[in-house]
Amino acid sequence: MDHTSQSPAIVQGGMGVAVSGWKLARAVARTGQLGVVSGTGIDSVLVRRLQDGDAGGDVRRALDHFPLRSVAAAVIERFHQPRGRAPGQPYRLLPRPRHGESPHRSAWSMVAAFVEVFLAKHGHDRPIGINLLTKVQIPTLPTLYGAMLAGVDVVIMGAGIPREIPRALDQLADHRPATLRLDVTGSDPRSEVRLEFDPSHHFDPLPAPLLRPQFLPIVSSHVLATTLARKSNGRIDGFVIESPSAGGHNAPPRGTLRVDADGQPIYGDRDTADLAQIAALGLPYWIAGGQGHPGALAAARAAGAAGIQVGTLFAFCDESGFSDALKRQVLEHVLAGDARVRTDPRASPTGYPFKIVEWNDAAGSAPDAHGTRHRHCDLGYLREAYALADGSIGYRCPGEPVESWVRKGGSIEATIGRRCLCNALFAAADLGQTRPEGTTEPPIVTSGDELRTLGTFLRGRTHYSAADVVSYLLDGA
Repeated sequence: MDHTSQSPAIVQGGMGVAVSGWKLARAVARTGQLGVVSGTGIDSVLVRRLQDGDAGGDVRRALDHFPLRSVAAAVIERFHQPRGRAPGQPYRLLPRPRHGESPHRSAWSMVAAFVEVFLAKHGHDRPIGINLLTKVQIPTLPTLYGAMLAGVDVVIMGAGIPREIPRALDQLADHRPATLRLDVTGSDPRSEVRLEFDPSHHFDPLPAPLLRPQFLPIVSSHVLATTLARKSNGRIDGFVIESPSAGGHNAPPRGTLRVDADGQPIYGDRDTADLAQIAALGLPYWIAGGQGHPGALAAARAAGAAGIQVGTLFAFCDESGFSDALKRQVLEHVLAGDARVRTDPRASPTGYPFKIVEWNDAAGSAPDAHGTRHRHCDLGYLREAYALADGSIGYRCPGEPVESWVRKGGSIEATIGRRCLCNALFAAADLGQTRPEGTTEPPIVTSGDELRTLGTFLRGRTHYSAADVVSYLLDGA
């Protein structure tokens, strides 16, 4: 990718847990645009697919190409269930991510990212990207390295300030040890806790140098874009400029939080990026949020952008990782005109506003619309690290059982309205955990505000392909 006509006009959003899976990314790439896989929770995605039988053998086919044969064999031996799980059988879990985890644990993230990127790149020669959440810090380095082993071309990161990622990419490309600062609540500001990943713990001898992928941070303001361009510890290759209308996590409004009558954050002019200042940085950028319609690409290019990033239209196409049942439900309610997207300022344990699809009709409301699930925390991707009195590190999440959170020093107020996004997003991709009481985790569906206008695109259709989306977006460009 470069700042020329060869840059992709359309970047497919890296959505949720397994929603932007390899099938969607590959389908988009085959149209000539940038397909992107989601790296969020990718290690648990891998092992759950294996436990569900790996129908078609795609995961095992990718594992056959992983350069560490003993690691690939161990993954299959431990997790593959050829007939899938028995009714009511829960998924076997990986240990939750934590600072100082063993090379054995980090290998799960590495091999999972390799599998996802390998499958997305199979059968074509177009670029593939991977999207990570900056807030999910502990798996970042092994996930990046695994993706690079598979030849990932672009890394996209939002939900935070990924200032240290450029140097990490340089280091990993040369198989050198890489580190990132771990945010630890309550720690001594004079000392840093570092996450470390050393490829030599996995390879002996080290392979040939890898492709250093392009790095595109997701930002919501020209101020942050300028800061990253000037103060990151390595090369920034461009930006995704995201408005509050985009799905998933949104940047909070600048200044004091104000909400409307429905409890949604109110955004103002200060929350709109100055595209002229971003263009002055001399790097390509793609505009995200509210871009899923014909004419958006032409308008973006007229503003100096290389193109657009689109999530919502791709999220509900045939190749996306949302469960088929959820896709049918959402599209039915879109066509009926009663689907809505609510920006919830409290749902996410990260503290970032998070968009949730809701509806109400005679048959009831959207899954877990009121956050009534019994609290569990067994995945732990969104836990925060905090300093203990003895100087060690503990982990907590406002979405975990309230008594557990309070015992760890958190306030009851911080738990109000919080959801377990880890489990809910896995459930949305048909990978929900089965609980001892016989229930399955309820899903949460996230989408951008453009879901409200999706009916215009559908024109009565009940399903569509990723190629249909690309054709629609290029119309009028």
